[in-house]
Amino acid sequence: MLVIDFPMALTFLVLVSTVVLYATERYAIEVIALGSVVAFMAIFTIFPVEVDGAPIVPADFLVGFSNSALITVICLLIIGQGLFQTDALEYPAKMIVRWSRGRSHLATVPVLLAVAVLSAFLNNTPVVVMFLPILSAVAATMGQSSSRVLMPLSFIAILGGMTTLIGSSTNLLVANFAAQTSDIRLSFFSFTAIGLLMAGTGSIYVLFLMPRLLKPRKTMADEIQGASGKQFIAQINITYGHPLVGVESVSGMFPALKDMTVRLVQRGEKPLLPPFENVVLSPGDTVIVAATRTALANALSRRQPLLDTETTGQTDNGEATGTPPGSMTLSEVVIAPASRLMGRTLLQSGFHAETGCVVMGIQRRSRMPRMAMNDMRLEAGDVLLVAASAEQIARLRGNRDVLLLDWSTAEVPRRVYAPRALAIFGAVVGLAAFGIVPIVAAATAGTFAMVASGCLNIRQAMRAIDSRIFMLVGASLAGAVALQATGGANFIATGLVELLDGSSPSVMLSALFLIVMILTNFLSNNAAAVLFTPIAVDIANQTGQSPEAFIVCLIFAANCSFATPIGYQTNLIVMGPGHYRFSDFLRAGTPLAILLWLTFSLVAPWYYGL
Repeated sequence: MLVIDFPMALTFLVLVSTVVLYATERYAIEVIALGSVVAFMAIFTIFPVEVDGAPIVPADFLVGFSNSALITVICLLIIGQGLFQTDALEYPAKMIVRWSRGRSHLATVPVLLAVAVLSAFLNNTPVVVMFLPILSAVAATMGQSSSRVLMPLSFIAILGGMTTLIGSSTNLLVANFAAQTSDIRLSFFSFTAIGLLMAGTGSIYVLFLMPRLLKPRKTMADEIQGASGKQFIAQINITYGHPLVGVESVSGMFPALKDMTVRLVQRGEKPLLPPFENVVLSPGDTVIVAATRTALANALSRRQPLLDTETTGQTDNGEATGTPPGSMTLSEVVIAPASRLMGRTLLQSGFHAETGCVVMGIQRRSRMPRMAMNDMRLEAGDVLLVAASAEQIARLRGNRDVLLLDWSTAEVPRRVYAPRALAIFGAVVGLAAFGIVPIVAAATAGTFAMVASGCLNIRQAMRAIDSRIFMLVGASLAGAVALQATGGANFIATGLVELLDGSSPSVMLSALFLIVMILTNFLSNNAAAVLFTPIAVDIANQTGQSPEAFIVCLIFAANCSFATPIGYQTNLIVMGPGHYRFSDFLRAGTPLAILLWLTFSLVAPWYYGL
């Protein structure tokens, strides 16, 4: 007879309450997660529980915060930040977009299908790590939210991992455990046929239906900047060795400046106005352009920059100066009413000498003047695009002449470091994918290499750490400790056997899939697999059926960790870059899990002759 004691009941109550609060999103995930850990500590302090003669102490609920899977995810997020900060994958993304002719389904569907195939033969975590920055870059290049593609990336990698014995660590764990407790020996392709049917059904949903359920998720800065197409007036000083030297106009325009509108070429005392016919840029020319902030940032971050703060800076005597070496930050400031800068040009204002910031462009809402940027007299309300170090930008908050727009602050990608960032990323993926070193070791070493090589600074690396993921994983593992210590997990498994006593094998198989599918989204999939493997074998023996059908059922069900971000490691990896919420996984992942359950319940009895 099943008996539920008070600590077990309280554990179930905390787990259910936590999931409900996650789903409602009324409170911050970090607060809910920390509250659940505190609740478990209180329960086990007031009602002591022992496991194998050792009491469960509060420290046991903090072990999850140092879990190797959590460390791996955090390190992979930092490595991804290194690729982002160097724009290392901009060129491959543009190639994919160019090949697909700008049609999003042609750009993403083949990539996701490739992920599914690779996940059948490689651990799906490094596969997701490999393709996450590529798909993020493709989405950015096409002007789409990355949330449309990153959750499908995680899900399709899980689906691909269902098809072979080595596709997921869960598959191997169940197979090995089953071999120890029964005479079942699963080979590499033992369940590939039914696995392909399951993965194919799920892939149709993931590729064509799920993106419609996902809301575009962006940070506030992304939304504000993305909605703005405002133009800045900027100037490019052509010096000896500049990449634009020798560039000739074609059909009245300059192809090398396709993202900018050239408004004037100042050659000595002679202004050249559009349309430009047979104009060849030479040292000494000043090119006045109108461009968006994005275009100016790209021009500044190129390996051979079109805009260079070493030549664009302004001083009182007109000599060029630059910002200090290192990472550069772009931000926008507004000329304040009654500012001392009003009525002065940049050369007269002394703005650079006073602040250390270089003005990269000027945006005037009332009109777009056709003159050199350094000749414009500043007015109240003008927006200046400035470049400097993060510390110098921060000091503008105390400047009374300009108003700093904090949300506009963003660091310029350091593309000169892109090759070394790609080399580090490739080494991490290669070492992990081929099992040369554990993925946690490869990811940790890759994180160190990104910082030590200059691809990231410490501030950028720390910003990549998502507090939601940290608290979610730590709290979910604390819940797993409580569930197993009180016998709650075993209570559910035993209750399933008693409830289905006397049912047909098909019903038992379907019910086993459903229960494991639910639990794997809250326990780890490996924990659910280990817990239910002996139960699956026992159900098969009791019903006189081959254990293979029940073992395969367990493998598929334990992999159906789609409904929560804590269900599987790849979900956690995409949660931060995709800006997902807990409810996004519930909304998009639950239908997929139910679809796979129904598919297996209909096909498996026929396939295994039950």
